[in-house]
Amino acid sequence: MAPRSMTGFARAQGSQGAHSWAWEARSVNGKGLDLRLRLPPGSDALDHPLRKAVAERFKRGNMTLNLNVTREDSEPGYRLNESLLRQLVALAAEWKTEGVEPARMDGLLAMRGVLEPMAEEDEDEAAKAVREAAMVTSLLEALDGLVAARAEEGARLTTILLGHLERLGTLRTEATQMEALRPEAVKERMRRQIAELLDTPSDAVNSDRLAQELALLAVKGDIREELDRLGAHLDSARDMLAQDEPVGRRLEFLCQELNREANTLCSKSQDVALTRIGLEIKAVIDQFREQILNIE
Repeated sequence: MAPRSMTGFARAQGSQGAHSWAWEARSVNGKGLDLRLRLPPGSDALDHPLRKAVAERFKRGNMTLNLNVTREDSEPGYRLNESLLRQLVALAAEWKTEGVEPARMDGLLAMRGVLEPMAEEDEDEAAKAVREAAMVTSLLEALDGLVAARAEEGARLTTILLGHLERLGTLRTEATQMEALRPEAVKERMRRQIAELLDTPSDAVNSDRLAQELALLAVKGDIREELDRLGAHLDSARDMLAQDEPVGRRLEFLCQELNREANTLCSKSQDVALTRIGLEIKAVIDQFREQILNIE
């Protein structure tokens, strides 16, 4: 199994008598679970089961759910709110005396609440409940389709992420095998640095002072701990990518730790080739981070 992506799309259709409908579910990456609903008037009863079903299936992502409903056997009727319209006409006439351009009828009718779709008064509550139950069934189909789409995209992302981790592991191995990290090379480099610092020949340096300076430089220049931690972080990342649960936030935190080790490696490096490896490690970590931003 693999983590899921936060990107996906699904659609489900249904019908009941003269009514037909279609659900569309879209999601993209986000820091949390943000749900936006676009439901036709009179669909308030669907709000609660919809939000519950989404919360049971998803933990992160910016989601949009659309419901389009059509009725085949009749044209939609509209109800005019005459009281509100008369108030608006009176206000328009009052402001006309102040030099305000007179209101047009089409503009007044477009005001919210003036002209509204008529409710289907001929439908009893039992028939409406049956239709809403069928709509919920179609909704669950759409959400399950979105889960499958996000899982499919997550599998593709996991393949890419594992490729980045493999490249990071290869670079780490190359760093551990660098000639500049061998004890003899490290000791000789430190001798030259101390000799240059004291501006005296290397064979004239006091042995006690040399030992002290070597110890300090050894601590500052030793990157073996960073390489060990880098390897441990890579193992943790592979373990997370093998889990069938939301791990996006944990991977983001782990990516920060990977970047911290890479920065320390580059700052401690005293070899051009090793620095080049450190910079490439940082570049691959950035590519890794760009992809995990899409993981749930």
